Amino acid sequence: MARRLLVPSAGSGPSNNLIRSLKAGDPSCRIVGCHDDRFVVRKSLADRNYLVPPPHKREFARALCRVIETEKVDLVIPNSEADVTIISDLRERLPCRTFLPRRAVIRRCQDKYELTAFLRRAGLPVPLTCRVTNLKGIEDLFRRLAPRSPLWCRIRRGSGSMGAIAVKTPAQARSWIKYWQEMRATPAGSFTLSEYLPGRDFCVQGVWQDGKLVLAKMHERLSYYVAGSSPSGVSSTAGLAKMIFEPQLLAVCANAVRALDAKACGAFFVDLKENAKGRACITEINAGRFANVSAIHDVAGRQNMALTCVRLALGERVTIRRAGNGEEHYVLRDLDTLPAVFRPGELFDGIADAREWGNA
Repeated sequence: MARRLLVPSAGSGPSNNLIRSLKAGDPSCRIVGCHDDRFVVRKSLADRNYLVPPPHKREFARALCRVIETEKVDLVIPNSEADVTIISDLRERLPCRTFLPRRAVIRRCQDKYELTAFLRRAGLPVPLTCRVTNLKGIEDLFRRLAPRSPLWCRIRRGSGSMGAIAVKTPAQARSWIKYWQEMRATPAGSFTLSEYLPGRDFCVQGVWQDGKLVLAKMHERLSYYVAGSSPSGVSSTAGLAKMIFEPQLLAVCANAVRALDAKACGAFFVDLKENAKGRACITEINAGRFANVSAIHDVAGRQNMALTCVRLALGERVTIRRAGNGEEHYVLRDLDTLPAVFRPGELFDGIADAREWGNA
């Protein structure tokens, strides 16, 4: 019997990527999508779609349960920070399975300052980070973090590098935070300042069951999607990424997840960046969902991570000899195009090299 899966925020980029991955792993999957925006859900790749009330409305939970019952859904798979929070809060009310970390773990991971402080206490590598409490204390924070200049200023919550920027002076930090206060109603206490990490940028994604890492894959961000329009110059989403496998990175990430929960379940992905000495530091952990660039983790290699997560959630037997897994691939992403995944030998297929013709 085909697995019946519900993907919220259907039609969005992350959800459509997840649906592609699930279909690539098992074309027989029956996938149902839902969204509260009729224009977004129109773009959904799900087999059947539903327009539902906004999640903050009281009617949302009732409508979602009705969709699940009507479609005989086996499992709901949230794939954004907001959806993880919503489905986690509703998990006891839903007439189907979920496969999510504990609520306390999700809450801790969604506060980047609290997470960083927790990981530091556990002896794990994180950037030296201070919480901003008010604009008057910015100079003191610079003195405490000096000579680590420039510093990294960012918002404690949210995704997509929201509110993140490198700053070299207290005046720059103060102006940036003040702008967010006045234009976006974001309090100064929502920000942190931390040491700037100039090195390589990694994403390590894993699927866990009862504290065991079942499968992990990782990639390095080589360039950033829409980074040119971002004041930070970076993005959490790679424009060009390369599949890698580095055991020391996997060990750091596995220790971090186990520190959060010795019986961790579900999907986790960990972002890391190297400091000036080349040591990879954890910058955030996303609990309960996959990375936006999920295609490289699902299409590349023998195991499809999204489908592996589904099989574990539904109680199916999964046997993978080696949790760490990776074959060299590249993924390229851009606006209004499907993510493209290439092996190294395929990068120049069908391309003639005309670079020297200008010198002839």
